[in-house]
Amino acid sequence: MRFVIARYPFDLEKSEVEEKMKGVKAEPVTGASVIVGRRTYPVKQVGEVITRQDRRDFTAAEVTRALTRLGFTCRDLSAPVPVPALTPLQAASALLGTPAGA
Repeated sequence: MRFVIARYPFDLEKSEVEEKMKGVKAEPVTGASVIVGRRTYPVKQVGEVITRQDRRDFTAAEVTRALTRLGFTCRDLSAPVPVPALTPLQAASALLGTPAGA
């Protein structure tokens, strides 16, 4: 597929991205991330490897959009994870607490 990242066109396939990321140690994730193989990488790290450009030249959104279109799972840590709703019984139990000795 053809993508434009930092005003430069790239022809990328999912297998090419996976091959380029083999052997690359994942940095700690602090923002947007992508799962490549069994590892979770920061989006900017993957963008730097696949485009061979400096991370300051492109945005995480550009790389996330391209990787999502290729079929990778991308996540954004700034987006809150929804908390499952409690049933009325669970809510009442939580308010009352656990009995002593249980």
